[in-house]
Order: sequence, then structure tokens, then C-alpha cells
Amino acid sequence: MKNILIAFCLVLTGTVFTSFSQQNTDGDRLLGVWEPSNGRARVKVEKIGSKYFGKIVWLKEPIDPETNLPKVDKNNPDPALQSTPLKGYRMLKDFTYSGNNEWTGGTIYDPLNGSTYSCTINMRDANTLDIRGYIGVSAFGRTDVWKRLQIQRN
Repeated sequence: MKNILIAFCLVLTGTVFTSFSQQNTDGDRLLGVWEPSNGRARVKVEKIGSKYFGKIVWLKEPIDPETNLPKVDKNNPDPALQSTPLKGYRMLKDFTYSGNNEWTGGTIYDPLNGSTYSCTINMRDANTLDIRGYIGVSAFGRTDVWKRLQIQRN
């Protein structure tokens, strides 16, 4: 009886670890470089620990025409952050994979207006994301469609 109980515990533990590992692998499908619908930036999604973050890695107009310097986060409500370069800025923060092609619990920052919104990410297919930023409840928000970029390796 003791051997059966030990065997059952081992099988149960293996099933839990396999399920957890599969969910982590599924969540990693978000990794890569994505382009928002306006085409003004490219965002690289990376995994840090168990959460997903996205930083700006390319700007269509990287130089501010007024200063002739790299664009900075001039609309940030925190004056201390207004000189932070936009390239390299983490605009997606703290997402976790919740299953069923959805990442939740994160925020998205809009450098055009300096606002941070709650956000969900839904993967429509392997190369298309629905990014929904909102205040309060998801019904009061806006969805943008992002496309995966295929990066050429030399």
C-alpha cells in the first residue's frame, strides 16, 4: 500500500510539473519583435523571471526635430523621467500568461500622451496580437493590432 501511495504521489507531481512546463512554453510564444498598427515603433517582448515585458527597440523617427537629439519621454508626468530615451523604454510591464492565448496583469505605457493603462494581450494567431489598454474595466478601452516581425539573421 505504501508503494502504491508513493507511486501515486510521483505521478501526480510529474503531471503538475509537466502542466506547468507546458504553460510556460505556451506563454513564451509572445517572445519576439512586434510592430503596432501605426508602424511608428517596434517592441521586443522578453521574459524576465516569470513575467513578460516589452521595450521599444526601433522608432520610425528616432530623432526629435526640435532638439536634433534622440527622442525622449517628454510627455511623462514625472519630470525626472522626461529625459529618458524612448528607445529602450519598457512600455509593456508585468504580464503573466494566463492560458488560452492570453497574457494579463500588465500595463502599457503610451509615450504619445504619457499615460499608463491596464492591459491584456490576446494572441489571435502566431503573428497577430490584440493589445487592449483600458482604465478600470476592459470595456472602457481601445484595442490595437500588432504584427510579429520576422527578423533576418546574418
